[in-house]
Parts: sequence; structure tokens; C-alpha cells
Amino acid sequence: MGRTGRIIWSCVGILVMGAMLVGAVVWGYLSKPAEAECRGITYIFEDRAERMYLSENELTAMLQAENIYPVGKNVNQVSLHRIERTVGRHPMIRTAECYMTARHEVRVRLTQRIPVLRVQTAIESFLIDSDRKVMQARSSVRDELLIARGAVGVQLASGKLADFALWIAENEYWQDRIDYIYVQSVQMIYLYLKQRDERIVMGNLKDFEKKMNKLRLFLLNSGEATKDKHYQELDLRYKGQVIGRY
Repeated sequence: MGRTGRIIWSCVGILVMGAMLVGAVVWGYLSKPAEAECRGITYIFEDRAERMYLSENELTAMLQAENIYPVGKNVNQVSLHRIERTVGRHPMIRTAECYMTARHEVRVRLTQRIPVLRVQTAIESFLIDSDRKVMQARSSVRDELLIARGAVGVQLASGKLADFALWIAENEYWQDRIDYIYVQSVQMIYLYLKQRDERIVMGNLKDFEKKMNKLRLFLLNSGEATKDKHYQELDLRYKGQVIGRY
């Protein structure tokens, strides 16, 4: 083959390779799959069996109001951080964790706040949760909670009263025996027990564990005897004593 032939074949080879490259680019462009869309969102309540204070529709409405509801959007436009932060602002949500599955579905794992104390005053009603934070009262919270009435401010409710409520909730003996707490002042707090007529004088809540253990021993050791005495008060303010008053 002469020089001219070799040149011609070289040119043909270059043209063929160029055509193949262009074809590959065009084919890759034409066969590129459509951009992925978010296919759904699921709210997973880790504590659904114990409590359910809100509906999934409420959470969806929050996301739609912020224009961050993910379903139908390109996955690259879905902000998992904003979804997590927005859902976490719901007053009944304690924790929120958001992620995307391989099937382009959003999952939101949630835990709800746990109420431990219900405060009822002449001007307001609210709850205190297990983190000692104020929690709005709503009809969906039907739990049998320790109730505090009287001069109960937020500072007292989220402080010593919350400590007391948490202790009562974990105490097998007391958790079903207290009807409600009445706060006359920070230094004068009363308890009213179920199935007993006496008013229990706590004073303040300093050393409340010792006071309640002392009352428990008194009721266990002399409960039957006191039924006929009809005490009006049982006073726990004195060290090592339970004072009964008629």
C-alpha cells in the first residue's frame, strides 16, 4: 500500500472513531434516566404504643406551610435538615431524625414529649414534661398525671414540683395514691390522698423523699389505727415525726 493509501485509511479511522465518540455522547444523553423524585414520606413514632398525642396530618401540614413537603420533588431539592428541624418544632415532639432511603422515600423517626405533671390554676393550665419543660395542654393528652393546683408558677412547676412528680411517677407505692397537690405558697404545700380524708402538710419540698418515706411508714404501720381517729391533718414538717391533728 502506498503512502497515499495509508493516509486515506488513517483519515477514515479518525472519522470512524470520531463518529463513535459522538454517537456514544448522544446515546448517553438520550438514554439518561429522568431525575429521581421523592416517592413518599413516612413518620415513624418510636413510642406509638405508649402514647399518641398528634396526627401525621399535623406534621404534613407543617411541612406544606413551609413549602418543604418532599413528595414529588426532585431528591436534590429535598432538604432533610429543614424537614427535621420543622417537625422537631411541633410542641408535642421531643426528638426528630430524618433520612432518605435508597428508594427515594423520606423517613422521619420521632419520639414524643412525656408529660409528668398537670398544672391547673385559676388563669391557666399547662403540662410539665420529663425534661422539666413547659408543654401545652391539649385534649389528646389523656394520661392520668399528678395534678398541681393553687399558686403554681412556671418556675416552681418546672423545678421542685417537676422533681417531685418524676419521683412519684417512678415510685410504685405512691404513683396511684395521690389525688392532687395544692400550693398555697412555695413554703406551704399540701397533698391530698385518694381514699383518705387527711390533708398532708408538706411545707416546702426540701427533702421530699424523706418526708414521703416517713409518711409511707406511718400509713403502713398505723394506718388501721388512724382510721378511727379521723385526723384532719398529717404534718410532715418535723424531723422524724408525723404529727396528726384533729
